[in-house]
Amino acid sequence: MRTRIKFCGLTRPGDVRLAGELGVDALGFIFVPGSRRALDTAQAAALRAAVTPLAQVVALFMDQPEDQVRAAIRALRPTLLQFHGHESEAFCLRFGLPYVKTLPMAEGASAAQAMATRYPSAEAFLLDGHRLGEQGGQGSRFDWSALPELPRPWLLAGGLTPDNVFEAVRQTRPLCVDVSSGIESAPGLKDGERMQRFVEEVRRADAPR
Repeated sequence: MRTRIKFCGLTRPGDVRLAGELGVDALGFIFVPGSRRALDTAQAAALRAAVTPLAQVVALFMDQPEDQVRAAIRALRPTLLQFHGHESEAFCLRFGLPYVKTLPMAEGASAAQAMATRYPSAEAFLLDGHRLGEQGGQGSRFDWSALPELPRPWLLAGGLTPDNVFEAVRQTRPLCVDVSSGIESAPGLKDGERMQRFVEEVRRADAPR
């Protein structure tokens, strides 16, 4: 099974193009006010133009009003939405696109599992190391040996880097690994060498033992 790769928090067209050249499966763009990687609609449109064909384009939101979500969707034309906050299932379904729901893992697997039951329509869940109500992208790793039992596929995030993603994939076997700060030289500024090493380490983990 090939582990899919998602690079999140992209802010520069060059980073988007390099991700495409590296064969990254999904690209995440953040619209959360206050995030160090937040985009406005003009930036989003420019970045969308740099996306390689067939890559999933993911728009990330956290407790934002409907009009802001719709404006971002018009600019970015995402194929998938990601909701990171206290959004209800009804709100997540309002936009006619498949969605991923983030589950904060700092409170433990049982709390994440309970939250997942409130989103039966989610295409997948994303496990991140932050606490409920906190923004992601902080590089907070959680205990990979304590995973919730989920009814949908899940993505692994939180503290992943080129140095530990091999171990993460071999130990947990997620559908996808999601990285932001672990491939950056500064918030929002991806590092080409780290991007390449991350992809190489995931592919190494996928190789037969």
